[in-house]
Amino acid sequence: MPDQITADCVIEDERWEAAGLEALAARAIAAALEWHGIGGEVVVMGCDDARIAALNADFRGKPRATNVLSWPSVEHVEHAPGEMPDLPDEDELGDIAIAFETCEAEAKAQGKPFDHHVQHLLIHATLHLLGYDHENDPDAERMEEAERRILTVLDIPDPYRENLP
Repeated sequence: MPDQITADCVIEDERWEAAGLEALAARAIAAALEWHGIGGEVVVMGCDDARIAALNADFRGKPRATNVLSWPSVEHVEHAPGEMPDLPDEDELGDIAIAFETCEAEAKAQGKPFDHHVQHLLIHATLHLLGYDHENDPDAERMEEAERRILTVLDIPDPYRENLP
């Protein structure tokens, strides 16, 4: 049984309250950590596009909105492309910011339920906190496979599969 899992939410945009971010974050983060057999604490900030654009500019030098950002609490050890990253052994795993307007627009454009898309993005960000990345094809494939397997546990369809009529 994994150690305790905590997903603390800071709501900066009230639309996240109505969307149930706290429950979505708890479910998605727990699934990602349980799948890895670990516990930990993640802080999630539900914000708007303006706030995430400022964060993206400050931390990544990209002054535009994005769907989700993550900040691991520890520096991750390099791993060979496609290999499983070494999981952190810290209780505090890091922070995630997620933007309402971008998530909503992407879910609509992709024909996905909003809650499914949000949970996928939170799982994706949690995997970044655990040391996953998608800087090369083998790492991207490993990360996407982990996302698919975790989403399956939550009964959420594969987000990378084309929507067929």
